[in-house]
Amino acid sequence: MIQFFLKGGPIMWPILALSVITLAVIFERLLFLVEITRNRKRKWVTQFLELVGQERYEEALAIAGKSKDYVLKVLEEGLKHREGSLEDALLEAASSQLERFNKGLVVLDTAVTLGPLLGLLGTVTGMMHAFSIVGGGEIAGKQAAITGGVAESLIAVSFGLAVAIVAIIPLNFFNARMERARRRIEEASTRLVLLLKKEKEDQQLPSRTVMSNASLIEGNSKGSSNSPVLP
Repeated sequence: MIQFFLKGGPIMWPILALSVITLAVIFERLLFLVEITRNRKRKWVTQFLELVGQERYEEALAIAGKSKDYVLKVLEEGLKHREGSLEDALLEAASSQLERFNKGLVVLDTAVTLGPLLGLLGTVTGMMHAFSIVGGGEIAGKQAAITGGVAESLIAVSFGLAVAIVAIIPLNFFNARMERARRRIEEASTRLVLLLKKEKEDQQLPSRTVMSNASLIEGNSKGSSNSPVLP
C-alpha cells in the first residue's frame, strides 16, 4: 500500500496531509455532535418558557444556568437583557452558538475543492514526466518509465477524488445539523420575545385603564362645575 502510494509522485504528500486533516476534523465534529446531543434538554426549554410566561424569571435563569443546552444558553442571554435590547442579545448569543457548529467546516469545504485540484496537478506532472521520456529519443527499454508516469497521474487523481468524496458527505451532514440548530434557536427565541412582549402589554394595560378612568372622572367633575345652577 505504501509503495502504491509513493508511486503517485511528490504531489501525494500534500494529498496525504489534506486527508489527515480532513479525517481529524470529521472525527472532532462527530465528537462535538455527540456532546451536543447528550446535553440537549428539550423538556427544560419548555419548562423555561413556561416559567417566563409566569414571570418567574429567577427560576427560569436557574434552570438555564444548570444546562449546557445551546438553545437554553441563547434564551438565558435574552432573558438577562429583557429590560434592554432583547433582540440584540438573542442575536449575539445565537451567533455565538452557531459558530460552534460552523467550526471546522471551512476545512471540509476546502478539502472538497482542493483534493481534486491536487489530483489534477499530479495528473499533469505525471503526464509531463511520461512525455518527457517519450521525447527523449529511443523508447525501447523505457516502457516501464512511461507507464510509471501514467500510473503516477492516475494514482494522484484517484487519491485526490477520494479525499473530496470522503469530505463532502460529512460536510453536507454537518451543514444540515447546523441549519436544524438555527431553526430551533429561532423558534425558541421567537416564543421568548412574544412572551415578554405580552407581559409588558399586560403590565401597561392596568395603568392605561387607571389613566383613562382618571381622565373621565376629571372631565365629569369639570362638566359638573360648569353647569348652570338652577334657581
